[in-house]
Amino acid sequence: MWYVMQVASGQEKRTVFLIEKMVSEGVLKSCFLPTRRLKKKFHGTWHELTEKLFPGYVFLTTDQPRLLYEELKEIPALTRILGRCGDYFTPLSERDMQMMEKLQSGTKDGGKIRAEISQIVIEEGKQIRILSGPLRNLEGQIKKLNLHKRIAEVELEFMGSKSVVYLGIEMVERLGEEGTRRESP
Repeated sequence: MWYVMQVASGQEKRTVFLIEKMVSEGVLKSCFLPTRRLKKKFHGTWHELTEKLFPGYVFLTTDQPRLLYEELKEIPALTRILGRCGDYFTPLSERDMQMMEKLQSGTKDGGKIRAEISQIVIEEGKQIRILSGPLRNLEGQIKKLNLHKRIAEVELEFMGSKSVVYLGIEMVERLGEEGTRRESP
């Protein structure tokens, strides 16, 4: 099962390192940060980057939640284990797991979540069609597209509350009047 731990923002990679170093082998299956690929323009050119999808959170998988919980209490970077219920913590719900699978859009990075860049076409009348990527599964949850910054703002329900995530987009082509192609920026 998957579990989520809240940590100090900016300390996610350090926390993953500490967990992988301090938690017993066999108790922890994996510890990771879901990421997203996107493009940013700096120094006049576009560069592809990988960023954290959920800053301030670390994801863990285990079949032994009670043992994991006990060992995590010894990690100095631990802020809060989410979904705490009773003596230990509870796994992500089936709905949250399905949402994470949608974000993955068929791409696995060592069993971890990585949201790829979605390819889009802008059709006549500024209608947007999603060709590939995680946005293809999330059309109804897109709140805003920023074509200049190549970012889609997506509102998701995650762990019982609404969260906004930003996913990368790439405009493949733009169709003008009567379906004719125009150069995309």
